[in-house]
This record gives sequence, C-alpha cells and structure tokens, in this order.
Amino acid sequence: MSRITSACLVAGLISSGLAGAAMAADEPQDNYAWLEDVTGDKPLAWVKEQNARSEGRLAQTPQFRQMEAGIREVLDSDAKIPGVEKIGDYYYNFWKDKQHERGVWRRTTLVEYRKAEPLWETVLDLDALNKAEGENWVWHGANCLRPEYTRCLIALSRGGADADVTREFDLSRKDWIKDGFFRPEAKGGLGWIDQDNVFVYTDFGDGSMTTSGYPRVVKQWRRGTPMASATTVYEGKPEDMYIAAMHDDTPGFERNYVSRTIAFYNNELFVLGADGKLTKIDAPNSAEKGVRREWLTLELREPWTVGGKTYAAGSLLATKFDDFMAGKREFDVLFAPTETTSLAGMSWTKSHVVLNVLDDVKNRLQVLTHGANGWTTGDFTGAPAFGTIGIGAVDADESDAVWMTVTDYLTPTTLSLAEIGQQPEVLKTMPAFFDASGKVIEQHFATSKDGTRVPYFVVHDKAMKLDGSNPTLLYGYGGFEISLTPGYSGGMGRAWLDKGGVYVVANIRGGGEYGPRWHQAALKQNRHKAYEDMAAVAQDLVSRNITSARHLGVQGGSNGGLLTGNMLTQYPELFGAVVVQVPLLDMKRYSHLLAGASWMAEYGNPDTADWEFIKTFSPYHLFDPGKTYPPVLFTTSTRDDRVHPGHARKMAAKMIDAGKDVTYYENIEGGHGGAANNAQAAHMSALAYSFLWEQLSKK
Repeated sequence: MSRITSACLVAGLISSGLAGAAMAADEPQDNYAWLEDVTGDKPLAWVKEQNARSEGRLAQTPQFRQMEAGIREVLDSDAKIPGVEKIGDYYYNFWKDKQHERGVWRRTTLVEYRKAEPLWETVLDLDALNKAEGENWVWHGANCLRPEYTRCLIALSRGGADADVTREFDLSRKDWIKDGFFRPEAKGGLGWIDQDNVFVYTDFGDGSMTTSGYPRVVKQWRRGTPMASATTVYEGKPEDMYIAAMHDDTPGFERNYVSRTIAFYNNELFVLGADGKLTKIDAPNSAEKGVRREWLTLELREPWTVGGKTYAAGSLLATKFDDFMAGKREFDVLFAPTETTSLAGMSWTKSHVVLNVLDDVKNRLQVLTHGANGWTTGDFTGAPAFGTIGIGAVDADESDAVWMTVTDYLTPTTLSLAEIGQQPEVLKTMPAFFDASGKVIEQHFATSKDGTRVPYFVVHDKAMKLDGSNPTLLYGYGGFEISLTPGYSGGMGRAWLDKGGVYVVANIRGGGEYGPRWHQAALKQNRHKAYEDMAAVAQDLVSRNITSARHLGVQGGSNGGLLTGNMLTQYPELFGAVVVQVPLLDMKRYSHLLAGASWMAEYGNPDTADWEFIKTFSPYHLFDPGKTYPPVLFTTSTRDDRVHPGHARKMAAKMIDAGKDVTYYENIEGGHGGAANNAQAAHMSALAYSFLWEQLSKK
C-alpha cells in the first residue's frame, strides 16, 4: 500500500456550483457578468454561436481533419502502454480506445502482462454502463479493500466534472452491490476503514462545505445505516479548504488519520485514536507529512529549527513515528537540496526508499536503505542518464520491485519492472507516433529581469535555420510547485513537430523545478516574476534567432491559462498568437467562483488590500481596447467545475466587442481536462494546433 501523506486526499481539490454571484458594492459594473451563468440559455446561446464561428473557420479543411484524425489515432491506439496497479493477485488497468470511448476497467496476471498481447479480463465496461443507465459516466478511480480485495469503492463523474458519486462494487462478481455504500454526487470521497465501516467526507447539506466548495466535515459511516446518521469525526472551519480522513491498512501498523487542509501547502495531520481522540502530528503546517510503517517523513517547505538544529527548506527528514509522537525530535536527513537540485518524489518498497531528484530539471535516482548503522545511499541500477523517470512500488508491503517509466520529448515511453539492485526488465514500449529522426532536444537558460537563471527545453530539427522564421510554440505553467519535465506526446509530435514546428517548454518560477524556493519566489505579490521569466524565455528564443515575435506562439492551461492571459495583455509585442485554455482571467472574481477560494494562498485575496498587487496580473482588468494584441484562442469546458468557464467567456466577449482577433471554443463536456473522451480531446487539440499553425507559419 502507498504511504499516508498529508496531501494524498487533496490531489483533485476542486469544487462545483456557482458561488458568490453577487458583486461587491464597490466593484465596478461588469458588463459581462451574465456569462457566469454556466448553463443559462443566453450564455449557452452565445457559446454555441462562438463555437459555430470557430468550427467554421478552423475545422472545415482537409488539413484540419487530417490533423484531428492523426491525434485521435494516437489517443485511440491499442499500442499505448497499459499502466497497471496491483490489487491482490491481479494487475488492473483502466483503458480507453476507439471501441471504448469512456473506457474499461480490466485485469490480468503478471505472467500475461509480460506478454506483448496480454489476455485481459473486463471487470467494468463504462460504455456499456452508460448505455444501460442512460448516463455519461467518466472514470474517477477505485479503492479496493484488502486483504480479500472483493469490495471496491468506485468513483464516477458525470461528463468529466470533478464532482462525482461513489458506488460499492463486488470484484468477485464484477457487479454493483445492491444496497451497498453509495455517496451521492458531490465533491468529496469515501474511504474504507473495514468491510462495514467507511470514512465519508462530502456534501451533507447546509454548512457542511468550505467556502472553496470542498468537504468541511468527515464522518464514520456504518453499513446498513443511512449516511445522515453517520458519526461526526471532525469538523473544520468554513474557511478551511478540505477536510478528509483515511485508514492505513498496512499489516501491523493500522492507523486512522484526519487531514485538515487549510490552504495549499498548509495542512494538519491527526492520528485518530480508538476512543475518537485526535492527536496532532506536531510538525510545521507547511511540511508534507508522510507515514509509512514505523517511519514518519517530513518534506520541508520552509526552514525548521528543532532539537537544536536547523533544517533547510526542501529537505526530507525521517524519524521513527512512535518516537516523534512521544516527543523526541531527532531526525535523519534523507535529502538536502542544493542550488540545482530538488526532491521530485519518493517511493517506499519493502526494504528501501527510492528518491527521485531533479538536477537542473533532469531526473536522478538514489536508493536509501536503513540498517544497523542508519541510512546508507546507493545508485539505482539501470537508471538512464537523460529523460523523465517515474518510479512507483509494485507492492511496497511484499517486495522491492518497482515500476520505472522513462520518456523524453522524442523518445516513446518505456515501462520496466525493476528489482532494486538488478537491471530493469523492459516490459512495454510505446510505439513511435511521429518521426523523431533528425530532431534534437536542447536545454538553454534565459536570464530573467531580476537576473534569475531560467531553464527551458527546445525540441527542433537538426537542420533548423537560425533565421528567426521558425514557427515556435512556447508552453508553460509556473504555479503550485508543479514541475514540467520532458515527456513524449504523439499528438504534439504529429500536429507540430512533424510540420517543422519548434516546441519549447519553460521551467519558470512558480513551478517546482528547484523545489519550494522556486515556487515561493512567484507567490502573491511576486507573481510578476513568473511572467517576467516567461517573457525572458520568449526574448531568448528571438535573440538566438530560433524564431521572431510573429512566428512565436504561447500556450497554457488553468494556471497556465492565467500565464498566457498575462502574456497576451502584458507582453503582446512578443507573440504572434496566444492560446489560453481553461484559464483564470478575472482575478477580482476568481475567489468567488467554484474552487477559486482554495487558491488564495497562491494568488492572494482580492477582497482585501491584496487587490493592489493582484490587479497587476488580472488579464480581464489589464485588457485595454486601445492596444494591439496578437490573435488569441480561448478554450474552456461548460462542465469545468474547477476553474469557472466564465473566465474565458467574459474575456473573449470583452475582446470581441472591442474588435480584437478572438477565436473561442467551449466544449460542452470534459471537466477541467477539457474533454470527456478521446474524440473530444483530439478535436480540442486540433483546434489549438490549427490555430497556432495558421497564425505562426505566415511569411
């Protein structure tokens, strides 16, 4: 089983519903506020009109249909690597292809999985389920109860929204359990304690959700009783972000926990005793807390002075859990950052810890082993010198085997089975979906406005002429401590690289490429530094004669949509085209829309004096109808219940009414990912790449 962490329950922190629709009394009239009515007749009529216009301009040519078909072929390919999760004696995979648009949950044995064409047993067919129930379910995952692994809690979302339902499923019969556990559609979750008890954190009615739209109350619910009668375990505050609980079923180390997420990177983790008493794990709120068997690990985001020692931000500390709870404060330092390194992840096996370290955005693996003389460090046998490496335990309670994935922009992903200390066994290799011969990957460093060294990757033809004429796509994110590392995309390769385009990924501040310090450098009043970094990369590409402004496009989604919205409004002279996907743009309203309140630790609170700096990076307010802007494509999803579609709608409408070159497309399904199936995903991607190529390949 995976380790318990203080963030493991908030990986999909999102919310639904139109909150805070009323405008503040001192806020100027917003002439486009009507577009925040997600499913209103008037807004949807506007959406459909814009969609038809965009489809008519971009999607009617043979070239578009060819591009869309090429991307769809990649997404539907049977040759993709079926990633698996070991559940009991079987290896489970969720699979989507042309015949299974919504997907099938299936299983096989390791013997079969080693074969080129494994024999799969279908456990649940979502397309068949949707047909039988007249629904549009999208898979959100399964949580199966050990040691028997016959009961699972399966989460399903309508149309790809973040809100979902949880239903109980019998793995032995491969069918739903009549009168089993059922959680109605809402943000939240259901987690096993034992076969007859679960933790439930969801919408229990008025006052049970946080202002961010997440669960504020967690309860223990016994089988055979109504959910309304479940016993309250913990109640958070309305202004908290997310309250949850979980059971660690590791044999010999069974424990219950309550997680209180106050904001991103601000959380508390409690041990729940048999008597219902909560005992806080008394470590800094900013630290990522992990418990695995007898060990407590703390990944620090700020310097911490404790026990007479000071530990640096970005360090990984380990101590015995029981000793820490008894008051001892002695730690082993498993990782300490340098100027160029940060901890990208860690994975426990039965006898080891594998650390995944980024060194100038390149992965390096280390194996740590605890013995009589403490922790020792060794290299990971068979790890490649370049590429993005992913590591995950096969069964951390039973073996030292790990799955290892390796990829880069030009190399299809490989999946290996590696026993620590032995050469990895390559099990699966993704096929090449585009011709990478003659292409190269380079890493360069731009200098930002304040002198900071900003890395970025460039993928291009070896024969590329340095004459400033190459259509170049710059991609970035820069937020929430998320790192962008090299990865293979068959769709991007076919739609962009195959056409001779140059692809660039910027590792700007706000991300996690250099650990917490890189993220914290662009928070709140320092947000501008992320945008200065992105502008510096754009300028560096031009100074190297790789491209020029009229041939340079920029693309990003979600927080990356806020990034590209700022590139559009603050640096319009640097770009020939801008793609803004599922974006935040109205930063005065963002905290009142859907999950927006949960991001105030990142951006600030616009209802306070913070607005003075927030307004400097609010594209909706920075737009000036008198200025010249490059052509822009806005895309979003009606079913996005994480970032409100009103952001993209309002910005597009404002610019259209000012006579600017705006293309808008809104998918009716898809949630925050923008698409609910491969057909929609291919269409959305083809629209973006077609728009970019149309604009950037002009002579």
